[in-house]
Amino acid sequence: MGKTGEQLAAAYLTGLGYTILHSNWRHYRYEIDLIASKNDILHFVEVKTRKSMRFGLPEEAVDSKKLRCLIQAGEAFLFKNPQWKRIQYDILSVSIVNGIPSYFLIEDVYL
Repeated sequence: MGKTGEQLAAAYLTGLGYTILHSNWRHYRYEIDLIASKNDILHFVEVKTRKSMRFGLPEEAVDSKKLRCLIQAGEAFLFKNPQWKRIQYDILSVSIVNGIPSYFLIEDVYL
């Protein structure tokens, strides 16, 4: 389900004018689902996907620990790619109900 959600998320963001730079970027134990750019802003995107609401909304699965890991991974990426001056952390929630995806983008998330 995670890979499908990330593929749907990448297509959705591309449709909104984002350029996908990396998918599943890894640094040691950290991972960033999608790294994208739009309007000279680098976006680190955590993608959460659900097929039912039995366990809550997808975005509810991003807790403070997960967000801290995303930020640490982002810092590692920026260390290797210091040319980016404007960044933000986003959560993209993908709900697939009856085979039809819906999206909820939460932009510029912070602790």
